[in-house]
Amino acid sequence: MKRKFTIVLCSLIIVISVSSFVPRKKFDARPTNIILMIGDGMGLTQISYSLLTSTQKMNFERFNYIGFSRTSSSSHRITDSAAGATAISCGKKTYNGAIGVFTNKQPMTTILELAEKNGLATGLVATCDITHATPAAFIAHQPSRNMYEAIAKDFMATDIDLFLGGGLDNFNKRKDTEDLTRQLRIRNYDVLTSLEELWNYEPTKKKIAGLFAPKHLAKMQEGRADYLPFATNFATDYLKKNKKGFFLMVEGSQIDWGGHDNDAEYIRRELNDFDLAIGKALDFADLNGNTLVIVTADHETGGFALSGNEDDKTKDDLEPKFITKNHTATMVPVFAYGPGADKFTGIYQNTAIFEKMVELFRFSK
Repeated sequence: MKRKFTIVLCSLIIVISVSSFVPRKKFDARPTNIILMIGDGMGLTQISYSLLTSTQKMNFERFNYIGFSRTSSSSHRITDSAAGATAISCGKKTYNGAIGVFTNKQPMTTILELAEKNGLATGLVATCDITHATPAAFIAHQPSRNMYEAIAKDFMATDIDLFLGGGLDNFNKRKDTEDLTRQLRIRNYDVLTSLEELWNYEPTKKKIAGLFAPKHLAKMQEGRADYLPFATNFATDYLKKNKKGFFLMVEGSQIDWGGHDNDAEYIRRELNDFDLAIGKALDFADLNGNTLVIVTADHETGGFALSGNEDDKTKDDLEPKFITKNHTATMVPVFAYGPGADKFTGIYQNTAIFEKMVELFRFSK
């Protein structure tokens, strides 16, 4: 018995000793890739609601570095998505409705354009029309977010490697009768117009333009399935081929619309879907080692609150409530994971997210 115990003890010591020399995964000092994920309209309560109602651990719980972003625009204390996204993409506050332009309506260089200029691959993924405010603010320069056809034309002035979302009508059913999908094909893009084409896509050396709906993609409640996590995984797998690195923006667009509708279930379903996409990005970061994942929001929508009666033991004590159908001025969280993640703690203006990305990429503006 004593000899058996000695053998077991020695084996345990060997295992511990060997394991202490097994190389552990470490992140690089600075990222080669940045995946920026924006939950449109996503405040702390939206996240809390999903955490409280989820039956399993969520990917939000994998982050160790968390900060808060102040979202006011130059024109209003309560921003809209256009000004909020432009602040993140360009590093300067601007007026509500502005897409990639300053208060004087002059174009500003976006983080996506800087990445492109520095030889990185670039991509956009959304569950809305790709010319809608948030994705548009990373690639277009227009005085109004409502200029959808002009925003679509701005895509043609870039060399973006991949974009996936809705908005086909703004590319091929235009008032000027131009067919931008034809121009994209001439410019060496595979143009995909159905989700089936995305599911079954066989890689080529071409760039990819995915326009999967005339306007916006369906709600999760209407059967959108796992498009966003699939598209996030698809995009990272495609963009990683560039050895210099990549910049990718992924938007969970319709969390915001649930807030506007004061529909807690709409929010929950869209945020859970967004969380699955976050999981794909974090899994990629774990395997890659040089990828920074940033998750934030442009603003909060709905003044969402979780009310109830904590003394009532006969029923569920959680009662989702709203104070408005519009946006609010509350700060929004910023989660970061990977090389440089520690720079995203604290409280700062939304413009600082751009500055931090530029610093970590070592771009000159």
